[in-house]
Amino acid sequence: MNYTRCVKNYKPFTGSFVRFYSDLKTNEIEVPFSNGRILKLSTGKYAKLADGCAVGTLGDTSVMVTAVSRTKPSPGNFTPLIVDYRQKSSAAGRIPTNFLRRELGATEREILISRLIDRSLRPLFPENFNYETQVVCNMLAVDGVNNPDIVSINAASAALALSDIPWNGPVGSVRVGCIDNEYIINPTRREQQTSILNLVVSATKQNLVVMLEANAENMLQPDFLKAIKIGVKESQLIVNSIEKLEKNLGKTKRILEKPLELSNEVKEAIESLTTMRVKEIFKNYAHDKLSRDNEVNCVRADVADKIHVDFPTLDYNLIVDYFSKVTKKVFRNLIFEEERRCDGREFDDLRKISCEVDLYKPLHGSAMFQRGQTQVFCTVTLDSHESALKLDPLTMLTSGIKQKNFFLHYEFPPFATKETGRIGPLGRREMGHGALAEKSLYPTVPHDFPFTIRLTSEVLESNGSSSMASVCGGSLALMDAGVSVSAPAAGVAIGLVSRYNDNDTKHIEQYQLLTDILGIEDYMGDMDFKLAGTKKGITALQADIKLPGLPLKIIMEAVLKATEAKAKILEIMQECIDKPRISKKDNWPVVDKLQVEAHKRSRLIGVGGINLKKLLYETGVQVSQVDDNNFTIFAPSQQAMDEAQEIISKLLNAERAPDLEFGGIYTATIVELRDIGVMVTLYPDMPPALLHNSQLDQRKVSHPSALGVEVGQQMQVKYFGRDPVSGLMRLSRKVLQSAAR
Repeated sequence: MNYTRCVKNYKPFTGSFVRFYSDLKTNEIEVPFSNGRILKLSTGKYAKLADGCAVGTLGDTSVMVTAVSRTKPSPGNFTPLIVDYRQKSSAAGRIPTNFLRRELGATEREILISRLIDRSLRPLFPENFNYETQVVCNMLAVDGVNNPDIVSINAASAALALSDIPWNGPVGSVRVGCIDNEYIINPTRREQQTSILNLVVSATKQNLVVMLEANAENMLQPDFLKAIKIGVKESQLIVNSIEKLEKNLGKTKRILEKPLELSNEVKEAIESLTTMRVKEIFKNYAHDKLSRDNEVNCVRADVADKIHVDFPTLDYNLIVDYFSKVTKKVFRNLIFEEERRCDGREFDDLRKISCEVDLYKPLHGSAMFQRGQTQVFCTVTLDSHESALKLDPLTMLTSGIKQKNFFLHYEFPPFATKETGRIGPLGRREMGHGALAEKSLYPTVPHDFPFTIRLTSEVLESNGSSSMASVCGGSLALMDAGVSVSAPAAGVAIGLVSRYNDNDTKHIEQYQLLTDILGIEDYMGDMDFKLAGTKKGITALQADIKLPGLPLKIIMEAVLKATEAKAKILEIMQECIDKPRISKKDNWPVVDKLQVEAHKRSRLIGVGGINLKKLLYETGVQVSQVDDNNFTIFAPSQQAMDEAQEIISKLLNAERAPDLEFGGIYTATIVELRDIGVMVTLYPDMPPALLHNSQLDQRKVSHPSALGVEVGQQMQVKYFGRDPVSGLMRLSRKVLQSAAR
């Protein structure tokens, strides 16, 4: 073959290879924020079989989010949305530290971020959307600087917008921090550690707020409201960018199967049988949670049975579902018509509140907080810093927190709502409520407190806002335990009932905010807006909005109403206890500091830490080394501390043990016979050391008694130093016998 002719006739390939490259081409859009940081959203490269896929990148942190929805509806009248956010150690260049060296069950942080994403997406699904949908957030890379949770929300929004899944998005989400009175959009991990605000805002177009989540260092209300406005404004940049991406690359939304509906005749029959009877129940202010629910259930069963007799071919569940719709409509209309709530309260009234502290003597701190039919029992346990909650390595990397010396555990047993059920591992709801209450109280707890604080909140009765009741009860319990909180904290939930047309929540015709909502007002209403803080400012906020976005005006009004209600609750709490307890309880633990000279450290610690271990077993007192010369002593009571200090004093002031010479011969005294050898001492006050059977005699010895040795008998032994691993003395009698022969 002529090589020159081949080169001359060569033509570049422009066929299917180019088309193949075009398929792999990444379609990307950049979102520049006001502070210069850029969020990148791309699609078309990964997971093409999913209904929708998008990759979000902020700095060097990238998260891939996929969205998949079934094509057949599921039974029920709720949105079966599942959000799974999983941290991947490989994305951060780490190997999991568990035994199997792989990712196992979801951590608390993963569950909380999954809830954050869910609450940002769920309100924008169409009404009666009952197609099982799963959103999976898969970490690709984590740089340890930029937090992946905000990236995940925006990538999930882009994935749903680009998919064929019906969804009224997109939504944009940003984090707002505040350092030296300067607001920062999407702060880095280090910036967040010095920020007094951690606010996540999710909003859709036209500045409609979908979700709020925040914790703050007792931030003033005007500054907090300004941060919300800034967050909503910045989120519009993301919404506009995703809309452009959707316009160019989005799939055509699928047409859903039309759900089965009742005929007008049946609907009118249900309404005529239901409206007046249910209205009378909701206007009877003497009802409590149980009696009201029982009455409604009786009406529902009666109406469903009568309709089913007249229309036997109808699906029973359709009848019950429409009854619920009529009941909800009646409940909401009564609020506007009567200008009074179902329990007789005005819109701004609080339920009756009662508080009690110091309930049981063995507890370090305890409190009971009752608000209406919501009751929580809170306890405080004080322990050493060794009991601090250690976080997993990846959570440390992304949050910057290595351990927590204050943490709150929230429990919601089934009897709290007169139900039965399995009591076991916490669900996502319980974990989310506990995390919110913990964030609400954390800014008030001193960071240099000498103990680890575990606060538990068990809900004994529930009729709305148990998480905010946990804040109130938890603050009372902390003060009862003598924790020097900066100020008491309280929380309250604000509800919303509104009227609007055709999902146009930008122009709500009529609305009413409800202070301190009942469980039924949460279920029938449009919002659960929880706010906590001290008399001075705000420490936490969580807004679950059931509408496809709310105007900023309503959000601002809700913050104002919650602040007013919070102040009233704090006044009632202060009648019970107004400041941390000063007089100590007998069962309170105590902590002390100890400085030990360098040449005495070995006397205190002992070989392999034997002295400290013995001290812990005998007295329950824990001694921890802070640095070379300083130690901390934790004792469960003053009596235990006194006993431990007496032992420590003897250890430190004891005569110095003689220095033993390697290869030296010493007289040993037998103090104990064991199966494997004899325990001996070489000098007074020496911890007994083992002389093993194999070193007792030239002959094989199965038990020391075979040699006729007894306790108190003396013998010559040779010292060979200490074992480098265990630190135990190495002694031998056998080598001396060999030398003598």
